[in-house]
Amino acid sequence: MTSPPPPRNEDTDWTVMLTRTGFIELDARARATALLDDGTARELCGPFDRIESPWLEPQGVVPQSDDGVIVVKGRLGGRPAVVIAIEQAFQGGGVGEVSGVKIAAALSLAARDSRDGTPTAAVLLLETGGVRLQEANLGLATVAEVCSALLELRALQPVIGVIAGTLGCFGGMSIAAGLCTTLIITAEGRLGLDGPQVIESEAGIAEFDASDHTLIWSIDGGAQRTRTGLADVLVLDDVTAIRSAVIEAMERGVPGEHRSQRIGELRARLEAVDPAAPPAPADLAAVWAHAVPQEGDQP
Repeated sequence: MTSPPPPRNEDTDWTVMLTRTGFIELDARARATALLDDGTARELCGPFDRIESPWLEPQGVVPQSDDGVIVVKGRLGGRPAVVIAIEQAFQGGGVGEVSGVKIAAALSLAARDSRDGTPTAAVLLLETGGVRLQEANLGLATVAEVCSALLELRALQPVIGVIAGTLGCFGGMSIAAGLCTTLIITAEGRLGLDGPQVIESEAGIAEFDASDHTLIWSIDGGAQRTRTGLADVLVLDDVTAIRSAVIEAMERGVPGEHRSQRIGELRARLEAVDPAAPPAPADLAAVWAHAVPQEGDQP
């Protein structure tokens, strides 16, 4: 799927655009390494450990020896951190039993280190369509484990989510994205619970035309998700820019209240939208800006 070009306006710094190093163009291992301080990256459960899914080969799918998830520990801005990257080129970034457990275990170990006196933040590079269809219920169970481990760690240290590529972040892993301390996204990135093709196949083209790229990015795209408060930081697709945004998010530490805890605000947003006459995507941010929690409702 082709993402829209960068906006053409007087504010576009074409010198930066032309000299940048695209984060999207790197594979998962290169992305994880690019974020960490030089010389500090150390991969855990790498391909030579041969930890792969036992469920794919019987279904005619060639497994990958790291199961499509890269876990790299090191330092980021001089601070201990673990970067967990999902490889979008393998099974569309789908999460299965092994890959999900790798993510959950890495987050849990970071929480353990933080409790033991080595504060360790986590960065999730989310390029995923959600649960791997071949592993169905096993994948759903591991996504639940990922969310549980994320909640454990975010109480101690920041968990930073990054959505950079056009594959985006959908399905169960979009729930994990919503739980992150800070969510960073590019204009090319997408975020949603159900992908456009899933919505079209279930509800019809009148509900969502999955071939309309302008419509897709007007709803799921990074700029819209940032305007409507479902993502926190909109950045250029550039290694340096994304690394700087991640370091800044780490330096802000753990907030007093995470977005997912503002139940009253989220409920007010839902009540502000009439499903029978939904607002245009361009108007949604304004509608939600005037959504006020009811008196006595949880903040």
